[in-house]
Amino acid sequence: MSNSQFNEETLEWIVAPEQSGERIDKYITESIDSEGISRTQVQEWIKSGAAVVDGVTVKANFKVAEGNVVQLQIPEPEDAAIVPENIPLDVLYEDSDVIVVNKPRGMVVHPAVGHSSGTLVNALMYHCKDLSGINGVVRPGIVHRIDKDTTGLLMAAKNDLAHVSLAQQLKEHTVTRKYIALVHGNLQHDQGTIDAPIGRDSRDRKLFTVTDHNSRHAVTHFVVLERIGFDYTLVELQLETGRTHQIRVHMKYIGHPLAGDPVYGRNKTVALNGQALHAAQLGFTHPRTGERLDFEVPIPADMEHVLNSLRLR
Repeated sequence: MSNSQFNEETLEWIVAPEQSGERIDKYITESIDSEGISRTQVQEWIKSGAAVVDGVTVKANFKVAEGNVVQLQIPEPEDAAIVPENIPLDVLYEDSDVIVVNKPRGMVVHPAVGHSSGTLVNALMYHCKDLSGINGVVRPGIVHRIDKDTTGLLMAAKNDLAHVSLAQQLKEHTVTRKYIALVHGNLQHDQGTIDAPIGRDSRDRKLFTVTDHNSRHAVTHFVVLERIGFDYTLVELQLETGRTHQIRVHMKYIGHPLAGDPVYGRNKTVALNGQALHAAQLGFTHPRTGERLDFEVPIPADMEHVLNSLRLR
């Protein structure tokens, strides 16, 4: 692990031996946060001259060496082009630093191509008025995300100090993230760990898969909660890492894809508009007070209805 510190809007790290030889854009992206800030965003910052190694401005392809002092001056956020929208939010907790919400099925977390409005960010901008600027104008405050059709708990940062703290906790795996999922098949083991690297699918770049090629370390722990007949299992999953589509990819990899998953699952088998996946528990250390905060929300009504229907077969 490299040493890091946060001072107003400057991030600083000292390159550790195992990180020597990495490109500066990759090094900074992974040092800030494994999921909250994109490599593209980091490359834009580097291009603008925001990255300095041992006092010298570098380009994105610069390779770091052990002992290098890497500094990133985070630019002042631009005026957001995203329109705040008065969309109802299920807020579980809020203060001047963080907000925790229970996201409904069908809501995209942040604007992207095809989803410029109606997102959680649009709703947060209306509700909060103050969000961290670290992720730029498209993803203000977003430290981690869950897929459009995944329901449940999500935290957002209201300022840059909170954002860096929460991102670091995610990177150090001290954030508790537990999900409830309905999967196909009858899992043989009552509990287990899936440790398999995830990268983009070479046949379809929009999808992810377990692969050794250009992949990243990914670990998911599971515990069986209930076996429903011989063809479905209700499981609790805990993320150790936070790769895109991690749970969906890992469960498909072990032969138990999520019920209702339109991308990684089987043909439509349950009456859900999307995968049966719910972010049920979230826990983290408050970035300012140091207090441990833990939240839990029950599975949504549509998923509960599917479970009851399967139990009554």
